[in-house]
This record gives sequence, structure tokens and C-alpha cells, in this order.
Amino acid sequence: YPSAFAGYKLQVTESHQKTKADTSGTAKAVIDSLKVLSDDDFNTETDVDMIRDEEESVEFGVPFEALGGHAFHTYSLTSPDQSVTFGLVHNVVGRNVYAEGTADAVKFLAKKMTTEPEGKVFSMINVLEEGALE
Repeated sequence: YPSAFAGYKLQVTESHQKTKADTSGTAKAVIDSLKVLSDDDFNTETDVDMIRDEEESVEFGVPFEALGGHAFHTYSLTSPDQSVTFGLVHNVVGRNVYAEGTADAVKFLAKKMTTEPEGKVFSMINVLEEGALE
């Protein structure tokens, strides 16, 4: 529902391991979807609160043992009068899910190479839409 949250302010905080320099693609995709709902002029390059400091990450809820590989994101939409807040949280501890997703994507591409024209480009969205995750 485009503009269902018209006038609401978007706030995003993400924590990743200290070696990650930029905002994650997942965060950018979620933000783009939320912007359609909120009509906020949120800028993914400048408005994301990126936590890369280990102490701050632990304060944000990241387990100490996951500091070397994690993705913790929070998104909130707050009404103009601040009386209503909608929130979304997604957290990934470790890197296994990324390795598994990569393996699924490779299998997907191997199959598509036999059925699709050469040079066709796919994204992880295509893998998800086809239900190719194992």
C-alpha cells in the first residue's frame, strides 16, 4: 500500500563486523520498500546509523562470539506526532546462512545455464522467487 505510512519518519540502525565499510544490500532493499510506504526522503547513503564498533555492537544486542560475522538491523517508522511506531528487526548471527545461500545460488545458476539464453543476468531475488533454497 504505497504511502500507507505517509508522513512517518524512517529510522534505520544496522550493526555489522568492523571490517564492513558500507551499508548492506539487505538494508538498502528493505529501506527502498519502506520508503514507498512512508514517502520519507530517507537517504540510504547518509541516514543509516551504521555500527561497526565492537562495544557498541554488543550494546546493540550482538553476542560477543558473533562480532566477527553478524548482521543486526532495526527499522522503525514513527508517526508525525510520535504516538505510533512500527518496527522491523532482523538479525543474523554468524556466516553460515550466507554460505548456504551462495551454494543454493550456484545450484540455481548451474540449472539455468542449461535452460536460459547465454548472458542472462539473475539475482538472489530470482533464486528466492523460484523457491530454490534448500
